[in-house]
Amino acid sequence: MQDEATELDLVVLAEPIVEHGLVAGDVGTVVHRYADDRASEVEFVDTQGTTIAVLTLDDSAVRPPMAGEILHVRDVSPTAS
Repeated sequence: MQDEATELDLVVLAEPIVEHGLVAGDVGTVVHRYADDRASEVEFVDTQGTTIAVLTLDDSAVRPPMAGEILHVRDVSPTAS
């Protein structure tokens, strides 16, 4: 990831992670940055703050938010189609 994120930074998922119901563009928060500066623990939550997933992601899997982008809400409930 360019401009490595630090703890509590928002990051944008660059690719879907189907097994966790995440799609490219989902926004997560860095909750831990590993000492090797190649990976981070990233938490994805819903609008109520309920954790959807906490994943160890290589820098190539996320990117920083860019100017001109807007956050978007989508349904992640089990009944969503």
